[in-house]
Amino acid sequence: KDPKIQNSNMPRECVRKFFPKRKCFVFDRPTNDRKLLLRVEELSDNQLDVNFQKQSKDFCSYIFTHAKPKTLREGITVTGGGLGTLVEAYVNAINSGGVPCLENAVITLAERENSAAVQKAADHYNEQMTQRLNLPTDTLQELLEVHTACEKEAIAIFMERSFKDDKRMFQKKLVDIMEKKKDSFMIQNEEASVKYCEAELKQVSESLVKSISGGTFFVPGGHSLYLEARNKFEQDYKLVPRKGVKANQVLQSYLQSQAGVEEAILQADQALTAGDKAMAAECAKKDAAEREQELLREKQNEEEQKMEAQERSFKENLAQLQEKMERERENLLREQETMLEHKLKMQKELLTDGFKKEAEALDKEIDQLKEGIRTTEKSFNISDVLDMASMALVAVLPGPYKVVGMGLKFLGDRMKGAEKPS
Repeated sequence: KDPKIQNSNMPRECVRKFFPKRKCFVFDRPTNDRKLLLRVEELSDNQLDVNFQKQSKDFCSYIFTHAKPKTLREGITVTGGGLGTLVEAYVNAINSGGVPCLENAVITLAERENSAAVQKAADHYNEQMTQRLNLPTDTLQELLEVHTACEKEAIAIFMERSFKDDKRMFQKKLVDIMEKKKDSFMIQNEEASVKYCEAELKQVSESLVKSISGGTFFVPGGHSLYLEARNKFEQDYKLVPRKGVKANQVLQSYLQSQAGVEEAILQADQALTAGDKAMAAECAKKDAAEREQELLREKQNEEEQKMEAQERSFKENLAQLQEKMERERENLLREQETMLEHKLKMQKELLTDGFKKEAEALDKEIDQLKEGIRTTEKSFNISDVLDMASMALVAVLPGPYKVVGMGLKFLGDRMKGAEKPS
């Protein structure tokens, strides 16, 4: 073909290729004064041609009304800051003598946006935990329920802003941050409980302490009087509200510190025989052992609650990850279908205009897009989500909780095995 004809058709082909939907605007000159044209960027609106002003307003109105925000393939909206990152990556590539690559620019943008997403989600978690918790909480479960709610919100914030976190490294980082924050809140909760309980215990034990110091119990029958007074003190302490997670431990520590006093009162009680004293001493040891067992049961119950909270955390991360991956798949599918529709439209226009050879050249691209659509429709698999996420997240857990993540990994492997034909 004549090179002049090819050059003439090139802009037309480029418009067809890169702009699926087209809307053209015609603009008059901004001004007919040639001198003013030389410095058109300095002109005020009233110095511009009236027709040009109207055309410009129509153009802007159309853009603001109909134009959609620019997005990446994952459906992520490109903000001003994101566009700046993409431009900077392009410029740096050009200045270094390289070839600008959209994929590299997007990776650079993803690292920036994902880091910001982690920070925003972590800040939200910390702020909401601080606002919603009233330390000390009455139970550990109360704190863990607040944690679960705040964690769910934080994960949603991260999922909304993050993209191309293919290895789940940024999600893993967020989980690690929230895990450490949760541990910090639990420590603060325990410290607040200990402080409050010790203050309340000191107040309700004043009468008992005064009686011991005054020698009230160092008389015949004094041991029985001491036990009655101690039981009343314990009941008064148990009636104090919202003592928190360390209520029993603080009480048991105090009673343990009083063991020597009880022994002295017991030995000084002349109303008791040697056998009575031996029996009372044995009962005291038995009570101490039971209290120790009660503390161990409490500790075991707390660990079970923490494991359950960890399991809920895993399930929430996986559920939101699955939902996000499904959205990304749907976005990709829509993009592929739009591109296919555009290519078919291009092919039809080329045939209409008599460019049969160029139209046939699009067959390969159209077939590739159709194959890509079929692949996308079949690509989503929940077992892949379980496998990828569990292995990434389990690495951030303390030793005892890794079993939860490994359990999910095992579940993913079992699901994969079930999917394979025998």
